[in-house]
Amino acid sequence: MQTVDDVDTGPMPAVGKHPGRLRDRILPRSVLGLSALILAASLGAAFSGTVLYAYYDYRLNKAETASNTFKANFSKQFNAAQDQIKALREDAKAQVRKELEPLQKIAAEGNTLQALVKKVAPSMWFVHTLDESGQPAVGSAFTVAADAENTYLIASLATVRAATKRPGPPIKVRQGNDEIDATLWTWQDDKDLALLVVKRGNLPKLPWAGGAPVQIGDRVFALSGLGSSGGSITQGFVADVFNAGIQSDAPVGPSFQGGPLLNDKGEVVGVSSRAYQPLGFQTDGVWFGVPIRTACERVLKCPSGADVGAGQKN
Repeated sequence: MQTVDDVDTGPMPAVGKHPGRLRDRILPRSVLGLSALILAASLGAAFSGTVLYAYYDYRLNKAETASNTFKANFSKQFNAAQDQIKALREDAKAQVRKELEPLQKIAAEGNTLQALVKKVAPSMWFVHTLDESGQPAVGSAFTVAADAENTYLIASLATVRAATKRPGPPIKVRQGNDEIDATLWTWQDDKDLALLVVKRGNLPKLPWAGGAPVQIGDRVFALSGLGSSGGSITQGFVADVFNAGIQSDAPVGPSFQGGPLLNDKGEVVGVSSRAYQPLGFQTDGVWFGVPIRTACERVLKCPSGADVGAGQKN
C-alpha cells in the first residue's frame, strides 16, 4: 500500500517564473517596487508636461514674433501707401489746374469776380434820371478825376441826354445808400460819352491801362454801379480791337452803359456803351466799348497820359 510520500510528484515549479503570467514578470510585488514604478511614471509625466510646455512656449514666442514683424511691416507699407496716394492726388490736382488754365482765360471764377467788384466799388456810381419823354433812364458812371472840391465821372450820354437841354431833368448818382446830385459838365455825342461833376472832393479814381489796352481773345469785364456788393459785373472776351472801339461779348445791360470796361488787372480799357455804333449799324450779341483814351479828345484833358482833368464845359 502506497502512501502520499510514496507518490512521485516531480519537481515543484519555481515561484514567480510561471510562463503564463506576464503580470508577474512586469509589476513588482513589493511596496518598494510599486513606489518606484509610481515615481518613474510621475517623472515621465512631468517630463512630458515640461516638453509640451516648452513646445507651447516656443510656438507662442514664434507667433508673437511673426505678429510684431507683420505690424511693423504693415505700418511701413501703410505709410508708404498714404504717401503714394498723396503724391498721386497732388499730381492729379496739378494736371487739373493745367487743363483749366485755358478755360480760366475765358471765364473767371466767382472769387475773382467778387474781388474785382470789391476793388472798383469805391469808384463806381449808379446814375438815374429821366429821358426826353419823361421815362426813367439809368446807367453807370465811374470816377476819372478829382480835386479837393469836385469829383468828375465818366458816364454814357445815352443815359443823360435829356439833361443837354435847358431846362433838363435832374441827375442823381448813387453809391449804396448815398445819393447825391450830379451836373452834366460836357459830352461827346459821336462817342456816347458824358462827363458829370459832383460836389464832393478827392474820391478814388480807377487806373487806366497803359500801352496797348487789350488784344483779340483777352478777357474783359463790364461793371455796373448797381449791386448789393457795391456793383455788379459781367465778363466776356475781346472779338476785335481797332482805333474806334473794342468789340466784346461781355453783356452790357441798361445799368451797365457808361460803366468801365476793365482788363483782368482791374484797369480801365474802355467805356461800356449800348448806343455806340462805330460800324454804323446795331450789332447783336456783341457790344462796342469806347476806348478810354478817346475821352481825352473832348470831355477830358489828358496832358500826361493817366493824369486827367475836366474838359471844357459845353
